[in-house]
Parts: sequence; structure tokens; C-alpha cells
Amino acid sequence: MPKTIRFFVLPFVVAAFLSGTSLVFAQQEARDVNIEPYLATGDVVSVLDFGAKGDGETDNTEAFQKALDSFGVQGGTVYVPRGVYRFEGSLNVPKAVTLKGAFESVPSHNGIRDRNLPKPGEDGTTFLITANHGTEEATPFLTLNTNSTLRGVVMYWPLQNPNATPEPYPWGIAMRGKNPAVLDVEMLNPYNAIDASDNERALIRNISGQPLRRGIYVNRIYDIGRIENVHWNPWWSMSPEVIEWQKVHGEAFIFERTDWHYVLNTFCFGYGVGYKFGGSSNGVCNGNFLGIGADLCQTAVLVEQSAPMGLLITNGEFVSFQGDDPTMIVVSGINAGNVRFVNCAFWGPCNQIAKIDGTGTVGFADCTFMQWDRNREGRYAIQATGGTVVIRGCDFWEANKNHISLGEKTTRAIVSENTVKGPVQIENNCENTYIEGNLGMSVSSGGERRNRRPQQ
Repeated sequence: MPKTIRFFVLPFVVAAFLSGTSLVFAQQEARDVNIEPYLATGDVVSVLDFGAKGDGETDNTEAFQKALDSFGVQGGTVYVPRGVYRFEGSLNVPKAVTLKGAFESVPSHNGIRDRNLPKPGEDGTTFLITANHGTEEATPFLTLNTNSTLRGVVMYWPLQNPNATPEPYPWGIAMRGKNPAVLDVEMLNPYNAIDASDNERALIRNISGQPLRRGIYVNRIYDIGRIENVHWNPWWSMSPEVIEWQKVHGEAFIFERTDWHYVLNTFCFGYGVGYKFGGSSNGVCNGNFLGIGADLCQTAVLVEQSAPMGLLITNGEFVSFQGDDPTMIVVSGINAGNVRFVNCAFWGPCNQIAKIDGTGTVGFADCTFMQWDRNREGRYAIQATGGTVVIRGCDFWEANKNHISLGEKTTRAIVSENTVKGPVQIENNCENTYIEGNLGMSVSSGGERRNRRPQQ
């Protein structure tokens, strides 16, 4: 028998009379989900009309998949009202379909650690995910396809123990096809969060949570991808078992082959590597990285490989102060590309700001360096053992510490117009260098400051 489906007050299902404020809701025939597609005029359906239950107990995998498939090829929105929905299997979001929860902006549920704040499931739309527990290489929980979107939900893995070594799961979200999008989603405690590979023009915006092993993985992207406003922070657990494991094994952002990626306003806390730039059989990365940050990471930025077009990192903030050898920037011996840091700040009691090797070029311009050589071992802020180095207009805020070391295998070096808080300390074993106009400052025995002549 036909029935009138439930509607929700959303812009795309509401029509207002011009003469007043009353709302007119169209009535539509619900379909037998096993026989025919939804009517083309039905842009929004509710998962409740397909048997879903937000009680935290029922397995909703089948009901959600029926709702997602109900549009056929036309596309539409599957709305998930406030509730707690359990899943023991995986979901596939068809082309041009949006799976939408009740949140209109990204939530954060650190109520697990703060009893005065909401816990997952106490507000909005929450997914409890138990599928493929213990199997990292299994099918991702949710796969997006061309023009499909996930937005406005909390994703929570309830079997993960906040006081124990993390257990593996597959990716929470896989983004495939063209123009898939993840918007306003909290991934509270995924083992692996978002696999943003094998797609074109993927959009990841307004995401929060605490991925344990991997946050976002990008590879095999041949048209511009976008990552904006992603905040990886330990909302879920600060226990020693979790944090110490994460600081060894965790990788917050991983980039391999991608052409011209745009990354804006991202942050991560407590990982072995904050931003990892590597290579695959498909190639390496180039992109624009603006306003990125990493705190409490063993290595804030690790560049294994980069493209000649460059990694352009601007307005970054980086802190490394725990682990065996906390170092802000590490550029490996196989890098042959170009890496540029502009107007970035580096602080926290680390061992070194940067270790640079390889045959590529690494540049620092208008950057601020603080608090290196935490153990007073004579470490240089920047140590180059290979490649080309360009350091211009930077400010070294540590007096009586070593600043720059240029090894004999360094190909070329320009070190000019930098300022330091003590005497300029540059060790130069490179034959092809331009070192000019670096200005230091020292303090006399009576405490009076005097300017030093620029180093030639």
C-alpha cells in the first residue's frame, strides 16, 4: 500500500507561500524498495522508511544500503535523523547520492575525557562501526563514488579500547571516482580515517577526530584535490598506551602521487609523523599547503620524495619535542624535488629544526626558529648534508647555539640576510656557497647589547 513518507525541514524539500510563512510539503508515494526506484521528484528519503533504527543495537547495514540504492541513477539525499546507528557491515554510496546526518557543522566529542561535555550518541547523528574489527586490509566501512557525499555525522568505533594498544580496522572512508566529498564529519577514533586516493577533485572539509594509525592518505590523484579545515586532536584518548603507540606509528597526513593538491588550515597532535611526503610507483607529490600545523610530533614534516614543481608550505606552525630524536623537518637522501617553507614558525624543545639530504632544493624564507638543541649537544638548527639549501630572511631566536651546518656534499647554498640572537654560527664545508649579510647580536659583560657587523 502506498504511504506518505516522512519529511524534514530542509531547504530542498520546503516551499514557502509568497503571501505568508506557512510551508507546503509535497506528498509522494513511497516505493517497495525491492522493486522499483524512487520517483524522480523524490529528492530526499529517510533511512527510517527503509527499516533503519537509531537505537544503538540494530545492525543498520542493509537498511542504509537499500535507502542509498533507492534513487537508481538519478541521485538524491538520504537523511539520517538524530540517533545512534550500528553497523556490522560496509556501505557503498552510489553516484550523485548524499548521505546526510543532523549536524550542520563539524562536532567534537571530547566528552569521553570531559564528563561535562556530550559523548558520541548523546546528540546529533552517530554511526557505531564494528565492521571488520581486527582486519586492516578489509573493505572500507564507507565508499564514496562520483559526485557522492557524506556529511553531518559522527563516526565512532566502540570496540576500540581507549586504554590499550589500538586494534586494526580498514579505512573508515574511501573516496573514489570524480568529485567525492566528505563534509562536517567527526571521525572520533578510526584506526585508518580517509583513503583519498584513486579519485579526481576530492573535497575533504571540516573534519575532526583522532585517527590512530593514519589520518588522510592521498595517492594517484591527477586532478586537483582539496583538503580544508581538518583537525586531528586526541579527543578520544590521552592514555599512555594510546598516545605512546600513536607517537611511534601514527601518520596524520600522507601524500604520494598527487598533482597540484590544495591543503588549507590543517592540524595534528601527537603523531610519529605529522605530514609525510613520499612516492609510489605512480610518482610523487606537488601542492600548495597553507596554514598547516603539527604539535607533539616526532617529526613534523617528513619529505621522502617531492616533485620538481615543489611542495609550497606557507604560514606553517610546527612543534616537535618528544621521542628518540625529535626533529621538525627531515628531508631524505632520495629526495630530488623542491621544498619551500615560507613564513613558517618552528618551536618547542626539539633536537633540530631541519635535517636536509638528497639532491633536491630546500628553502626557508622569512621563517622563525626557536628552542632547538634541547640537550645542549651542539646541534645545529639546520643541518644540510646534501642538495641545495636556500635560507633567507629568517630569524634564529637562540643565543649561543649553532645555527647552520653545510656539509661537504651539499651542492649549493645561499644563506643571506638572516638575524640571530647571538653570534652568527655557521659551519661551512660546502664549496659552492653565497653567505652574505647575516646579522647577529651579542650581550657584553655589562649587559649592554651591541650589534655585530654582518657576516661576509
